[in-house]
Amino acid sequence: MRHPARLGIPLALTLTLATAACSAPAAHDSKAGSTSTAITSCGRQSSFAAPPKRAVTLDQTSTETLLELGLQDSMAGTANLKTKIPAAYEAAYAKVPVIAPKIATGEQLRSATPDFVIGGSADLFTKDRAGTREELHALKVATFVSAVDCPGQNPAGRTPFELLFSDYENLGKVFGAEERAGKLAADQRAAVARAGEAAPKVPGGTEQPTVVYLYSVFNGMPYVAGRTGLPSEMSRIVGAKNAFDDVDEDWPEVSWEEVAKRDPDFIVIGDLSERGRPGDSAAEKRTTMTQHPVVSRLAAVRDNKILEVPGIELDPSVRSVHALGLLAAGMKDLGYVR
Repeated sequence: MRHPARLGIPLALTLTLATAACSAPAAHDSKAGSTSTAITSCGRQSSFAAPPKRAVTLDQTSTETLLELGLQDSMAGTANLKTKIPAAYEAAYAKVPVIAPKIATGEQLRSATPDFVIGGSADLFTKDRAGTREELHALKVATFVSAVDCPGQNPAGRTPFELLFSDYENLGKVFGAEERAGKLAADQRAAVARAGEAAPKVPGGTEQPTVVYLYSVFNGMPYVAGRTGLPSEMSRIVGAKNAFDDVDEDWPEVSWEEVAKRDPDFIVIGDLSERGRPGDSAAEKRTTMTQHPVVSRLAAVRDNKILEVPGIELDPSVRSVHALGLLAAGMKDLGYVR
């Protein structure tokens, strides 16, 4: 098996994963708690007389956002760890109780006596999981759902990255950590801008290169990025086009024959090795493609026009700008030059 293309990335694009927020003691801005705060999250308003002291995160992406903001001492629990916590967050993460290794139930959540519950997606707030937002609000527990997973409630025209940055800013407002949140949003906006500026440009009149994002392989079937997932926005930023932009889902199941029909110029593999399910690792996905009777004949597979990125970074999170930088740099290494 040939090695993937070298994925050099400018140092500036990696800095967001190595800020001092998680190595320094948790701190709030000086005006924290001085006035009440209200935010609207996915159509539901919550008011806070003071910053939460017992926040619980229902997924790893929400956990890492709070850790990046230095809020570990305001957390009473975390759940649903999908992959290894980055070294930059390890010390802070160790301070937070794990209420559930996978998706938390209502009983597990209530045992943590939270005053604020945060989830990266609305489907974490169901009766058979943590409980509905209505149930939690009836118990005087505020809830937050990432704006990225709330398309019906967002202003028209806002990009997924801007919605992600608005999460940082709203959470900073709630916890009295506006300065940290503002800096994080500003740093990541700058990283997105740099990725766009550094992206290879195809000659005038030439079609944009197309890309298939292979997230997982389950029971032998590929799951790829559809139009509503973050990879479509990543593609736009770097001057490419998601080959499955016509599918109105985040991660639809498709067939290998359909992947071959789209005949992408290059393929991005999401490495989910640490999740540990069959077909999760980048190596397994490569093997599956090279052994498939149809997909193996694609130029992208034959010529190794394949990039590997951490799978978790293809979903909206504090790490996503890193995957964007890998994509921009990797495209150049594969020959898409100005």
